[in-house]
Amino acid sequence: MSRWRPPAEKSTALITAAGHARLKAELDELWRLRRPEVVKALAAAAAEGDRSENAEYTYRKKQLGEIDRRVRYLSKRLEALRVVDGQPADPQAVFFGACIELENVETGQISCYRIVGPDETDAGKGWISIDSPLARALLKKRVDDEVSVELPAGPHTYAIIDVAYTTAPPT
Repeated sequence: MSRWRPPAEKSTALITAAGHARLKAELDELWRLRRPEVVKALAAAAAEGDRSENAEYTYRKKQLGEIDRRVRYLSKRLEALRVVDGQPADPQAVFFGACIELENVETGQISCYRIVGPDETDAGKGWISIDSPLARALLKKRVDDEVSVELPAGPHTYAIIDVAYTTAPPT
């Protein structure tokens, strides 16, 4: 099995200020806390002798590789990201960072989403990537506009009920 991986699809290089701070904190924790801890454990495992049959050595080597891969990714990604902070010129329209309350026209179900960068999505919080089909369909739309979008579950039509630019979804 080779180590070659196909290049990842290019994603939008936008992030909120809070998301940027989280990524920097993750990089700092990996570099200053976890990596030295793993290197120390790896050195102790290597000192035990035969590395070919040393499970601890193999595990720590793999763990170090994963940490280094994530550190390399975060270092490059943080340089490329542009932090978007504050409201857009037209706060009534949907742009990056917007919290949107939607009503499914077919079912009447209400959903709240926040459009964030691809590095900070969280389905549990309702944070969707700006690269997602729903976010792309919502961009530049206003309250009371209807949007039709093809989702993995099939086509859906949504009506925009509210647009806000806060850290919490509108209520």
